[in-house]
Amino acid sequence: MAVLMRVRVYALIFAAIVWVSPPGRAQDSTSPAPTILQPIEVAPPPTSNTVMRTNSMDVLDDKKKLGRNDYVSFRVVEDRDNDSQRLRVNDSGELEVPYIGLVPAEGKSCKELAYRIRGALEKEYYYHATVILALDRVSEKSRGRIYIYGQVKAQGPEELPPNENFTVSKAVIRAGGFGDFANKRKVKVTRKDGSDFTVDLKRVIEEGHTEDDLVLEPDDQVYVPQRLINM
Repeated sequence: MAVLMRVRVYALIFAAIVWVSPPGRAQDSTSPAPTILQPIEVAPPPTSNTVMRTNSMDVLDDKKKLGRNDYVSFRVVEDRDNDSQRLRVNDSGELEVPYIGLVPAEGKSCKELAYRIRGALEKEYYYHATVILALDRVSEKSRGRIYIYGQVKAQGPEELPPNENFTVSKAVIRAGGFGDFANKRKVKVTRKDGSDFTVDLKRVIEEGHTEDDLVLEPDDQVYVPQRLINM
């Protein structure tokens, strides 16, 4: 009889345990609370290009003046693709703009140039054009200019590159080469302090004596004379 009573007590205790515990697994006071995952909001990538951030010409830069070899971003808001293009101010100080071609840019601010481009675009291609122009990269500053004249294809000033030894032969090459009657052996360089040098470019270019090629300085005058006898 006592044995039977103990069995009934154990059965009641087991039933109580099953009834209190939720289905699936017994509760464990040491188990961590379940983690609720929250959706992560992904921020859009930062936009550094001013051209893509604005649709107003009023906010364009009107202080910095553009120079040769500066790069700008260009966009017309009304274009369907709405993409910007990277353009360079060329060695002549001009910007080649889609549809209208070369536009003088050197010495003008982005705002000033944008309004000039807008006027040209609205003459033939747009009823209304919102031109956004922003400076992308400033060119390295020139060390100054030299001046070349005489028997070369293109006379005039030339910029001295910032990180290059710019020699007499390079100046002649940039000027389009010698004229038909150039005296290559007696190219004259005059400095602003009045000193003179004579460079034999025939020896430098044709005979390979590059050590005789003179490195130019700001404000040097390079004169390529004409041969006395043209044969």
